[in-house]
Amino acid sequence: MNKKGPEDGEPSSPESPSTAPALLKAIPVRHYGRYVSAVIAIALLAAIVSAFARGKINWSAIPDFFFDGRILDGVTQTLLLTFLSMAIGIVGGILLAVMRLSKNPVTSSIAWFYIWFFRGTPVLVQLMVWFNLGLVFEYINMGPIYKDYWSVFMTPLLTALLGLGLNEAAYMAEICRAGLLSVDEGQSEASHALGMTHAKTLRRVVIPQAMRVIVPPTGNEVINMLKTTSLVSAVQFAELLRQAQDIGQTSGAAVEMLFLAATWYLILTTLFSIGQFYLERYYGRGSSRALPLTPFQKVKANLASLGNRSGALR
Repeated sequence: MNKKGPEDGEPSSPESPSTAPALLKAIPVRHYGRYVSAVIAIALLAAIVSAFARGKINWSAIPDFFFDGRILDGVTQTLLLTFLSMAIGIVGGILLAVMRLSKNPVTSSIAWFYIWFFRGTPVLVQLMVWFNLGLVFEYINMGPIYKDYWSVFMTPLLTALLGLGLNEAAYMAEICRAGLLSVDEGQSEASHALGMTHAKTLRRVVIPQAMRVIVPPTGNEVINMLKTTSLVSAVQFAELLRQAQDIGQTSGAAVEMLFLAATWYLILTTLFSIGQFYLERYYGRGSSRALPLTPFQKVKANLASLGNRSGALR
Protein backbone atom coordinates (compact mmCIF):
# COMPACT_ATOMS: atom_id res chain seq x y z
CA MET A 1 0.00 0.00 0.00
CA ASN A 2 1.55 3.22 -1.13
CA LYS A 3 1.13 6.12 1.14
CA LYS A 4 1.98 9.54 0.02
CA GLY A 5 3.41 11.85 2.57
CA PRO A 6 3.48 15.56 2.44
CA GLU A 7 6.86 15.40 0.75
CA ASP A 8 5.54 13.19 -2.08
CA GLY A 9 2.55 15.36 -2.95
CA GLU A 10 2.50 18.63 -4.89
CA PRO A 11 3.58 21.58 -2.83
CA SER A 12 0.77 23.90 -1.93
CA SER A 13 1.00 27.19 -3.76
CA PRO A 14 0.87 30.29 -1.63
CA GLU A 15 -1.45 31.77 -4.23
CA SER A 16 -3.94 28.90 -4.19
CA PRO A 17 -7.54 29.86 -3.45
CA SER A 18 -7.51 28.06 -0.14
CA THR A 19 -4.58 30.02 1.27
CA ALA A 20 -4.75 33.40 -0.63
CA PRO A 21 -5.88 36.30 1.57
CA ALA A 22 -9.18 37.90 0.72
CA LEU A 23 -8.98 41.17 -1.18
CA LEU A 24 -9.69 44.19 0.99
CA LYS A 25 -12.23 46.66 -0.30
CA ALA A 26 -11.38 50.21 0.69
CA ILE A 27 -14.42 52.26 1.58
CA PRO A 28 -13.82 56.01 1.50
CA VAL A 29 -14.76 58.05 4.53
CA ARG A 30 -18.00 59.93 4.08
CA HIS A 31 -17.70 63.62 4.90
CA TYR A 32 -21.36 64.47 5.33
CA GLY A 33 -20.59 67.83 6.92
CA ARG A 34 -18.90 68.98 3.71
CA TYR A 35 -21.94 68.03 1.66
CA VAL A 36 -24.30 69.85 3.99
CA SER A 37 -22.16 73.02 4.07
CA ALA A 38 -21.82 72.95 0.26
CA VAL A 39 -25.60 72.68 -0.15
CA ILE A 40 -26.16 75.55 2.30
CA ALA A 41 -23.59 77.75 0.54
CA ILE A 42 -25.13 77.06 -2.88
CA ALA A 43 -28.61 77.78 -1.53
CA LEU A 44 -27.50 81.10 -0.03
CA LEU A 45 -25.75 82.08 -3.25
CA ALA A 46 -28.86 81.20 -5.28
CA ALA A 47 -31.02 83.25 -2.90
CA ILE A 48 -28.75 86.29 -3.25
CA VAL A 49 -28.64 86.01 -7.04
CA SER A 50 -32.42 85.63 -7.16
CA ALA A 51 -32.91 88.68 -4.92
CA PHE A 52 -30.71 90.84 -7.16
CA ALA A 53 -32.41 89.49 -10.30
CA ARG A 54 -35.87 90.37 -8.95
CA GLY A 55 -34.75 93.77 -7.64
CA LYS A 56 -35.70 97.07 -9.25
CA ILE A 57 -32.37 97.41 -11.06
CA ASN A 58 -32.07 98.07 -14.77
CA TRP A 59 -29.29 95.58 -15.55
CA SER A 60 -29.45 96.36 -19.28
CA ALA A 61 -28.01 99.83 -18.58
CA ILE A 62 -24.68 98.32 -17.53
CA PRO A 63 -23.67 96.89 -20.94
CA ASP A 64 -24.97 100.05 -22.63
CA PHE A 65 -22.42 102.21 -20.79
CA PHE A 66 -19.70 99.60 -20.18
CA PHE A 67 -17.47 100.89 -22.98
CA ASP A 68 -18.67 104.47 -22.90
CA GLY A 69 -15.95 107.01 -23.63
CA ARG A 70 -16.30 108.65 -20.23
CA ILE A 71 -16.02 105.31 -18.44
CA LEU A 72 -12.92 104.34 -20.44
CA ASP A 73 -11.39 107.74 -19.71
CA GLY A 74 -12.10 107.15 -16.01
CA VAL A 75 -10.38 103.75 -16.20
CA THR A 76 -7.35 105.39 -17.83
CA GLN A 77 -7.19 108.10 -15.16
CA THR A 78 -7.55 105.47 -12.42
CA LEU A 79 -4.63 103.44 -13.80
CA LEU A 80 -2.51 106.58 -14.25
CA LEU A 81 -3.21 107.71 -10.71
CA THR A 82 -2.46 104.23 -9.36
CA PHE A 83 0.94 103.97 -11.02
CA LEU A 84 2.03 107.53 -10.21
CA SER A 85 0.91 107.28 -6.59
CA MET A 86 2.67 103.94 -6.16
CA ALA A 87 5.83 105.38 -7.72
CA ILE A 88 5.78 108.20 -5.15
CA GLY A 89 5.01 105.72 -2.39
CA ILE A 90 7.78 103.27 -3.32
CA VAL A 91 10.48 105.95 -3.70
CA GLY A 92 9.36 107.67 -0.50
CA GLY A 93 9.07 104.34 1.31
CA ILE A 94 12.62 103.29 0.46
CA LEU A 95 13.94 106.69 1.56
CA LEU A 96 11.97 106.57 4.82
CA ALA A 97 13.05 102.99 5.52
CA VAL A 98 16.72 103.95 5.13
CA MET A 99 16.18 106.98 7.34
CA ARG A 100 14.38 104.85 9.95
CA LEU A 101 17.34 102.42 10.06
CA SER A 102 19.88 105.22 10.20
CA LYS A 103 22.04 105.62 13.30
CA ASN A 104 21.41 109.37 13.13
CA PRO A 105 18.73 110.06 15.77
CA VAL A 106 17.42 113.13 13.92
CA THR A 107 16.72 111.39 10.60
CA SER A 108 15.34 108.28 12.29
CA SER A 109 13.02 110.41 14.46
CA ILE A 110 11.77 112.35 11.43
CA ALA A 111 11.03 109.10 9.60
CA TRP A 112 9.27 107.69 12.66
CA PHE A 113 7.09 110.82 13.02
CA TYR A 114 6.18 110.78 9.32
CA ILE A 115 5.12 107.13 9.45
CA TRP A 116 3.21 107.68 12.71
CA PHE A 117 1.30 110.67 11.34
CA PHE A 118 0.35 109.39 7.89
CA ARG A 119 -0.57 105.89 9.07
CA GLY A 120 -2.62 107.33 11.92
CA THR A 121 -4.90 109.59 9.85
CA PRO A 122 -7.47 108.48 7.22
CA VAL A 123 -6.62 108.95 3.55
CA LEU A 124 -9.84 110.86 2.89
CA VAL A 125 -8.97 113.35 5.63
CA GLN A 126 -5.51 113.85 4.14
CA LEU A 127 -7.02 114.47 0.70
CA MET A 128 -9.41 117.09 2.08
CA VAL A 129 -6.61 118.80 4.01
CA TRP A 130 -4.42 119.07 0.90
CA PHE A 131 -7.38 120.39 -1.10
CA ASN A 132 -8.16 123.09 1.47
CA LEU A 133 -4.68 124.22 2.45
CA GLY A 134 -5.45 127.50 0.71
CA LEU A 135 -6.89 128.58 4.07
CA VAL A 136 -3.33 128.41 5.44
CA PHE A 137 -1.23 129.26 2.38
CA GLU A 138 -2.94 131.82 0.20
CA TYR A 139 -0.09 131.86 -2.31
CA ILE A 140 2.47 129.38 -3.51
CA ASN A 141 5.69 131.28 -4.09
CA MET A 142 8.73 129.56 -5.60
CA GLY A 143 10.55 132.73 -6.49
CA PRO A 144 11.18 133.25 -10.18
CA ILE A 145 10.06 129.70 -11.02
CA TYR A 146 6.37 129.80 -10.07
CA LYS A 147 3.97 132.01 -8.16
CA ASP A 148 0.19 131.70 -8.00
CA TYR A 149 -2.80 131.26 -5.73
CA TRP A 150 -2.89 127.97 -3.79
CA SER A 151 -6.34 127.15 -5.16
CA VAL A 152 -4.95 127.38 -8.71
CA PHE A 153 -1.78 125.47 -7.88
CA MET A 154 -3.48 122.61 -6.02
CA THR A 155 -5.32 120.94 -8.88
CA PRO A 156 -7.40 117.79 -8.30
CA LEU A 157 -4.64 115.66 -9.87
CA LEU A 158 -1.93 117.16 -7.65
CA THR A 159 -4.18 116.76 -4.61
CA ALA A 160 -4.77 113.11 -5.45
CA LEU A 161 -1.06 112.41 -6.02
CA LEU A 162 0.00 114.07 -2.77
CA GLY A 163 -2.78 112.53 -0.71
CA LEU A 164 -2.36 108.98 -2.02
CA GLY A 165 1.39 108.98 -2.69
CA LEU A 166 2.54 110.44 0.62
CA ASN A 167 0.17 108.20 2.56
CA GLU A 168 1.41 105.14 0.66
CA ALA A 169 5.02 106.08 1.43
CA ALA A 170 4.34 105.52 5.14
CA TYR A 171 3.14 101.96 4.51
CA MET A 172 5.87 101.19 1.99
CA ALA A 173 8.45 102.40 4.51
CA GLU A 174 7.49 99.63 6.92
CA ILE A 175 7.42 97.05 4.13
CA CYS A 176 10.87 98.11 2.89
CA ARG A 177 12.23 98.21 6.43
CA ALA A 178 11.05 94.63 7.03
CA GLY A 179 12.70 93.56 3.77
CA LEU A 180 16.00 95.24 4.63
CA LEU A 181 16.03 93.70 8.10
CA SER A 182 15.44 90.24 6.61
CA VAL A 183 18.90 90.29 5.00
CA ASP A 184 21.57 88.88 7.29
CA GLU A 185 24.01 91.46 8.67
CA GLY A 186 26.90 89.27 7.56
CA GLN A 187 26.11 90.24 3.98
CA SER A 188 26.77 93.90 4.75
CA GLU A 189 29.86 93.11 6.80
CA ALA A 190 31.33 91.03 3.98
CA SER A 191 30.62 93.81 1.48
CA HIS A 192 32.29 96.40 3.69
CA ALA A 193 35.27 94.07 4.09
CA LEU A 194 35.60 94.04 0.31
CA GLY A 195 35.79 97.82 0.29
CA MET A 196 32.23 98.61 -0.81
CA THR A 197 30.65 101.78 0.52
CA HIS A 198 27.42 101.74 2.50
CA ALA A 199 25.41 103.09 -0.44
CA LYS A 200 26.90 100.56 -2.86
CA THR A 201 26.31 97.72 -0.39
CA LEU A 202 22.71 98.77 -0.05
CA ARG A 203 22.23 99.01 -3.81
CA ARG A 204 24.18 95.93 -4.92
CA VAL A 205 23.77 93.46 -2.03
CA VAL A 206 21.00 94.28 0.44
CA ILE A 207 18.15 95.54 -1.74
CA PRO A 208 18.31 92.70 -4.34
CA GLN A 209 18.02 90.12 -1.55
CA ALA A 210 15.31 92.10 0.25
CA MET A 211 13.14 92.19 -2.87
CA ARG A 212 11.92 88.65 -2.17
CA VAL A 213 10.32 89.97 1.03
CA ILE A 214 9.29 93.37 -0.35
CA VAL A 215 7.58 92.30 -3.59
CA PRO A 216 4.58 90.26 -2.26
CA PRO A 217 3.18 92.96 0.08
CA THR A 218 3.99 95.63 -2.51
CA GLY A 219 1.83 93.83 -5.04
CA ASN A 220 -0.93 93.80 -2.48
CA GLU A 221 -0.45 97.54 -1.93
CA VAL A 222 -0.80 98.17 -5.68
CA ILE A 223 -4.15 96.38 -5.71
CA ASN A 224 -5.23 98.29 -2.61
CA MET A 225 -4.12 101.57 -4.21
CA LEU A 226 -6.22 100.83 -7.29
CA LYS A 227 -9.32 100.67 -5.10
CA THR A 228 -8.28 103.59 -2.88
CA THR A 229 -8.23 105.89 -5.93
CA SER A 230 -12.02 105.93 -5.68
CA LEU A 231 -11.65 108.31 -2.72
CA VAL A 232 -10.29 111.11 -4.91
CA SER A 233 -13.78 111.62 -6.33
CA ALA A 234 -14.27 113.73 -3.19
CA VAL A 235 -11.74 116.28 -4.54
CA GLN A 236 -13.37 116.44 -7.98
CA PHE A 237 -10.85 114.24 -9.80
CA ALA A 238 -12.48 112.51 -12.78
CA GLU A 239 -11.48 108.91 -12.17
CA LEU A 240 -13.63 105.80 -12.70
CA LEU A 241 -16.02 106.23 -9.78
CA ARG A 242 -16.50 109.95 -10.46
CA GLN A 243 -17.30 109.33 -14.11
CA ALA A 244 -19.74 106.55 -13.20
CA GLN A 245 -21.49 108.82 -10.69
CA ASP A 246 -21.78 111.62 -13.27
CA ILE A 247 -23.28 109.23 -15.83
CA GLY A 248 -25.65 107.87 -13.19
CA GLN A 249 -26.94 111.36 -12.36
CA THR A 250 -27.60 112.27 -15.98
CA SER A 251 -29.04 108.91 -17.07
CA GLY A 252 -31.07 108.16 -13.95
CA ALA A 253 -29.26 104.86 -13.42
CA ALA A 254 -27.21 105.81 -10.36
CA VAL A 255 -27.12 102.36 -8.73
CA GLU A 256 -26.51 100.60 -12.04
CA MET A 257 -23.44 102.76 -12.68
CA LEU A 258 -22.08 101.80 -9.26
CA PHE A 259 -22.32 98.15 -10.28
CA LEU A 260 -20.59 99.03 -13.54
CA ALA A 261 -17.72 100.70 -11.66
CA ALA A 262 -17.45 97.70 -9.34
CA THR A 263 -17.19 95.40 -12.37
CA TRP A 264 -14.35 97.44 -13.83
CA TYR A 265 -12.54 97.42 -10.47
CA LEU A 266 -12.90 93.62 -10.34
CA ILE A 267 -11.45 93.27 -13.84
CA LEU A 268 -8.48 95.52 -13.07
CA THR A 269 -7.71 93.92 -9.70
CA THR A 270 -7.86 90.47 -11.32
CA LEU A 271 -5.30 91.51 -13.94
CA PHE A 272 -3.09 93.02 -11.25
CA SER A 273 -3.36 89.84 -9.17
CA ILE A 274 -2.17 87.75 -12.12
CA GLY A 275 0.81 90.08 -12.58
CA GLN A 276 1.57 89.88 -8.87
CA PHE A 277 1.58 86.06 -9.03
CA TYR A 278 4.16 85.95 -11.82
CA LEU A 279 6.28 88.65 -10.16
CA GLU A 280 6.36 86.71 -6.89
CA ARG A 281 7.18 83.56 -8.84
CA TYR A 282 10.10 85.35 -10.49
CA TYR A 283 11.62 86.60 -7.23
CA GLY A 284 10.98 83.27 -5.49
CA ARG A 285 13.29 81.33 -7.79
CA GLY A 286 16.16 81.19 -5.33
CA SER A 287 14.13 80.56 -2.17
CA SER A 288 12.29 77.33 -3.03
CA ARG A 289 13.28 74.11 -4.76
CA ALA A 290 10.17 74.01 -6.91
CA LEU A 291 8.34 77.07 -8.21
CA PRO A 292 4.56 77.18 -7.72
CA LEU A 293 2.55 76.01 -10.70
CA THR A 294 1.04 78.64 -12.97
CA PRO A 295 -2.75 78.57 -13.49
CA PHE A 296 -2.30 76.92 -16.90
CA GLN A 297 0.03 74.31 -15.43
CA LYS A 298 -2.51 73.56 -12.67
CA VAL A 299 -5.27 73.07 -15.25
CA LYS A 300 -3.00 70.81 -17.31
CA ALA A 301 -2.04 68.76 -14.23
CA ASN A 302 -5.69 68.37 -13.17
CA LEU A 303 -6.67 67.23 -16.67
CA ALA A 304 -3.81 64.74 -16.70
CA SER A 305 -4.82 63.34 -13.30
CA LEU A 306 -8.41 62.94 -14.48
CA GLY A 307 -7.17 61.08 -17.55
CA ASN A 308 -5.08 58.76 -15.40
CA ARG A 309 -8.02 58.01 -13.11
CA SER A 310 -10.35 57.21 -16.00
CA GLY A 311 -7.72 54.90 -17.50
CA ALA A 312 -7.26 53.10 -14.18
CA LEU A 313 -10.99 52.56 -13.80
CA ARG A 314 -11.11 50.84 -17.17
